[in-house]
Amino acid sequence: MNGWVRPIHGLGFGALSNYIGPMPDAHALSSRLSRSSRPASPPRRRRSDLGFSLVEVMVSIVVLSIGVLGAVGMQLASLQASKEVRFQAVAGSMARELAEKMRGNHAVAIQLGNPYLISTTLARTATVSTPNTNCYTGPCSAPIDIARWDMADWQSRLRDALPAPRVEICFDDAPYDSAGAPRWACNSTPTSDVVVMKLAWTRADSRGELVTAGSASAVPLLVLPLTSGSPE
Repeated sequence: MNGWVRPIHGLGFGALSNYIGPMPDAHALSSRLSRSSRPASPPRRRRSDLGFSLVEVMVSIVVLSIGVLGAVGMQLASLQASKEVRFQAVAGSMARELAEKMRGNHAVAIQLGNPYLISTTLARTATVSTPNTNCYTGPCSAPIDIARWDMADWQSRLRDALPAPRVEICFDDAPYDSAGAPRWACNSTPTSDVVVMKLAWTRADSRGELVTAGSASAVPLLVLPLTSGSPE
């Protein structure tokens, strides 16, 4: 034969069929060709591979913003508390310093109307009057000159250390009212009482609103006896 199928010598038709195998029919062959010609469908992706939707991203941003705002609020409250503690420490230190000066100049400090007794609010731009005798550049021999210089220097430093402080230094035998709250009023004479310092400064209340020391609602934040009223 001259065709492409070369005969196999010695095999009959039945044997040849067994050798080659059964031939598929035309319908089955057509179905196979039809299925193989279809485009392959893309593989299905799992739900975890689809990513996040816009709603999920927005919800995450809102939750994160709430947490950040809470942390910022706590930080601001901590800073405010630290600042108040520092002001309290400065006020206590200044009060103790003045008490030592008054005890060192006791003969003047127990007198009515002495330079240590003041009632003033020291704004940041306030000017403290300078006494005639400058104890920094020259000697101060008179106790009254020492008292005037002590108070001028002390008020200048207090003005710079605290925000708009209000200070009352007076003879007082009842610095607290009947409810136990400190008060600004002084009601005593130097015959039997002590000199008391009452000090406050501009600060934020529990609602975060500023309360100036000179306002009607402000009360002394520090009440400290400075020296005994005894002439001894």
